[in-house]
Amino acid sequence: MIFSAFERMVAMRYLRARRQEGFISVIAWFSLLGIGLGVATLIIVMAVMNGFRAELLGRVLGLNGHLNIYSAAPGPLTDFDALADRVRQVPGVTNVTPTVEGQALVTVRGMASGAVVRGVRPEDFRVRPTLSKHILRGTADAFGEDNVAIGIRMAQRLGLSVGDQITLIAPQGNATAFGTVPRMRGYNIGAIFDVGMFEYDNSFIFMPLEQAQLFFRTGDAVTSLEVFVADPVQIRAQRAALQPAVAGIGRVVDWQQSNASFFTALQVERNVMFLILSLIIMVAAFNIISSLIMLVKDKGRDIAILRTMGATRGMIMRIFFLSGASVGVMGTVGGLILGVVFCQNIESIRQFIQMLSGTELFSPEIYFLSQLPAKIDWGEVAQVTGMALGLSFAATVYPSWRAARLDPVEALRYE
Repeated sequence: MIFSAFERMVAMRYLRARRQEGFISVIAWFSLLGIGLGVATLIIVMAVMNGFRAELLGRVLGLNGHLNIYSAAPGPLTDFDALADRVRQVPGVTNVTPTVEGQALVTVRGMASGAVVRGVRPEDFRVRPTLSKHILRGTADAFGEDNVAIGIRMAQRLGLSVGDQITLIAPQGNATAFGTVPRMRGYNIGAIFDVGMFEYDNSFIFMPLEQAQLFFRTGDAVTSLEVFVADPVQIRAQRAALQPAVAGIGRVVDWQQSNASFFTALQVERNVMFLILSLIIMVAAFNIISSLIMLVKDKGRDIAILRTMGATRGMIMRIFFLSGASVGVMGTVGGLILGVVFCQNIESIRQFIQMLSGTELFSPEIYFLSQLPAKIDWGEVAQVTGMALGLSFAATVYPSWRAARLDPVEALRYE
């Protein structure tokens, strides 16, 4: 073994300080606590940010498609069914959904609100799991004809339920001799969905494709084709494979281009948080240095006696290295366990704290999601653990070297 039984015994004895050395022991305990809290905090924050990214990515892509095909010329996309058939033949494509999208004003009992209206075919609505598996009221089969689907937040805000009627006002009005008259049309609510993302639950209305074409006056055309692929991570290769199928007819925009600023901001924030929280572990490592230097100074007479009894400089260095490293290892292991357990029960902990404080800690209006997500990346956990151990070991090198270089004659003379 690297450390002998004698070295381990002396190192552990030095960690259990006597009464006159109590201050040194207190510093060591604070160092252990600092490293543990630093490791736990870093693991928790990284897991929450990974969870945010995964949840947002899954929900955004589940509703918007991995790629969108728009008309190469100004205006809507005509002859879209033939183009959709060609796109479906491209390897890797799992589904193609013709879509008409526009904005409208929703009016209910004197209340008005803006909304994004998206028209899709009823069969496409029912096979999209992000929508069909998150119907709270009504059924996916009710979607069709004059029946639309709205989000739960919009339903709560406007006091709507299944069977109620809403009136949509189109942005383009009818030109008459007396000026432009708004175009209005009433629709029944057939389903209310809850995808767990505030923006969609609060402002999206899904409408049958034919009704959307009539409402927005696109004729026999759509605004885009939503394309879903088997592997959205390799989206650039999939976009390149789609180009020959839409050449001269449409232009392809993938999800990375559509949400570039959003996901880039998440990545930058994640990297900055990792850097800032790593400073907690670094401060705790400096505490190990200070406590070990004080321990070496206090144990000068013991070191001199050990040297005169035959202990080598290497043995002295290993004794103090083991004393400091033990604090770092115990703190890192404790922080690792605390961080992983916290991440696995983070939603229950959040609800418990909310119940005690009586305040909402995670508002979906601000954070877009209705639950606090946490996704543990074991590679990142290993990286955080390795960094904490590395800093702890590095912090012990200089004090241990100072102890090994101590001259026993000088130490005993001044004692």
